[in-house]
Amino acid sequence: MLRTSALCLAASLIATTAFAGIPLPAFPLKPSANNRYLVDQNNTPFMIVGDSPQAMVGNLSLAQAKHFMDNRVTYGVNALWVNLLCDSYTACNADGTTFDGIAPFTTQGDLSTPNPAYFDRAAQMLDAAAARGMVVLLDPIETGGWLGVLNANGLTKARKYGEFLGKRFKDKPNVIWMSGNDFQSWRNKSQNDLVRAVMRGLADADANHIQTIELDYLVSASLDDRALRPLLALDAVYTYHPTYAKELSEYKRTNFAPTFMVEANYEFEQNGGTDGGTTQNLRRQEWWTAFSGTTGQLYGSAYSWRLDGDWQHNLDTVGIRQFSYVKQLLAPLKWYDLVPDRTHQVLTHGYGKYSTDDPIPDDTYATAARTDDGSLVMAYLPTVRKVTIDMTKLSGSASAAWFDPTNQNEVFIGNFANTGTQDFTPPGNNHDGDGDWILILDAN
Repeated sequence: MLRTSALCLAASLIATTAFAGIPLPAFPLKPSANNRYLVDQNNTPFMIVGDSPQAMVGNLSLAQAKHFMDNRVTYGVNALWVNLLCDSYTACNADGTTFDGIAPFTTQGDLSTPNPAYFDRAAQMLDAAAARGMVVLLDPIETGGWLGVLNANGLTKARKYGEFLGKRFKDKPNVIWMSGNDFQSWRNKSQNDLVRAVMRGLADADANHIQTIELDYLVSASLDDRALRPLLALDAVYTYHPTYAKELSEYKRTNFAPTFMVEANYEFEQNGGTDGGTTQNLRRQEWWTAFSGTTGQLYGSAYSWRLDGDWQHNLDTVGIRQFSYVKQLLAPLKWYDLVPDRTHQVLTHGYGKYSTDDPIPDDTYATAARTDDGSLVMAYLPTVRKVTIDMTKLSGSASAAWFDPTNQNEVFIGNFANTGTQDFTPPGNNHDGDGDWILILDAN
């Protein structure tokens, strides 16, 4: 059966928040039994649908943070990337103090002198997120702005700082520790050792939460770093190129972990000298990711990551609205059982050109995925063209539809037997005048 109406789906997403009295995820999160996605403590699959308010602790009051979270709940957001320490590299005060003058350390730059008032505010924000069913990807000491401080403090203080954080936050259930952030020098052993010391300190003091790390742009994944692999339970993919390429590469690792898209192009920005965060580029990133075997992804915008200037009037954007359609389509389905069609056994013709570095607007590659039981096949086409599906990969006769990722409308195609092959062509441009569509074949 195809999904219910878009309006019903949107209502169901909002109804799953704390405000409707529906049970929230049973944090903390952990890898699934097959190590392909995240689950909560009840083994309920958890799709990361996140935003990246990196500067939240430094730039917002608790009331403002709650306002931001309440807005994001309406878009189905259930994850936030937050930097515990924030300086000018991530749009906060250069000295690391909050907007109202609270310093993270009583002696500036000394990791052995944590200021309780600072970390208490961060804890209050974590509690607010938990009340809204949100996990926080909490960066203990982001490397874009704080590597100099780590160098000045040395390995012993770095590890003790990690232990302090582990003890302080181990009982906050909705945490995933995420180190790094534009960690361009992770291959430098001395700097890698410092970050690893913090992560080891976290592991020593906090057995409740998994860890991950964001490495370097333009393309990386956490598991690229051999030295850190023993500490990692989640693989963060970071790319400004077509997202499917690195994600599919991570998926086929022999020793894999659940993957998620931690960062790609942000709305209203042009990152890494690439094509920028147009809504069409964002959709391509998002839907390529959705069918590449991940446990979810993060969105970001120039306003939502910095949280400065006129951010409060730039929350309800086209980008976040269209991002929410990923969850609205996939959440009612067995998204966690989708296996990417890397060798084109399902979508056999018309899949376009695979590229690791094509400009995103020029990339034609169609990502497809199928559940092992054959009940569901889905594919994302970035351009209008004919594609061929091997219908024998479905478990029975299937209803087919095109899903418009710009306004979440569905166009019913028909019912088809699970024999032979079948060609499908999108019905022209989508609502926004672009060529991308999602093909849905449902044999339930």
